[in-house]
Amino acid sequence: MKRVAVYCGSSLGASEAYKTGAIELGKELAKRNITLVYGGSSIGLMGAVADTVLREGGQAIGVIPKVLEEREISHKGLTELITVETMHERKAKMADLVDGFVVLPGGTGTLEEFFEVFTWGQIGLHKKPCGLLNINHYYDPLISLFDHMIDQKFLQEKFRSMAIIEEEPAALLDKFLNYEAPSIKAFE
Repeated sequence: MKRVAVYCGSSLGASEAYKTGAIELGKELAKRNITLVYGGSSIGLMGAVADTVLREGGQAIGVIPKVLEEREISHKGLTELITVETMHERKAKMADLVDGFVVLPGGTGTLEEFFEVFTWGQIGLHKKPCGLLNINHYYDPLISLFDHMIDQKFLQEKFRSMAIIEEEPAALLDKFLNYEAPSIKAFE
């Protein structure tokens, strides 16, 4: 695994645990020589993970649309900052550059990015692992929703297992190394 996309908030959230988790992930990425690919901001959890990767000697690539470059305060110290025209281009570029996706706590934009790549995996557009770093049990309600989707026959169990969920970055990245995408057939 050479590059991982990290989706997360442009704010720090209500708990110091979120920033601590972002820092731990940044350290683990640098330790494993995995390049960070993320939204390009210098603030919030986005900035915390990028700053840590860089401080630990790792590589960080930001992908930011022009409309957010000023608002999110693009990170000036990255290995590379790629500016694109639209959010759609941002997501496509990030997906093309990476071998997997890690989701830290964040808001609706973070969830939208996760669900898009998760859905792409379901329909066979990629075979890359998608992981939720469940810091401070942030994603417990989403995990319950996945279970509800399965109970109500809107999500197959084999696709639910595509969401790798861990509380520690090392455990999550270890599972990425052994990830095997489910077989994709016609809708069952």
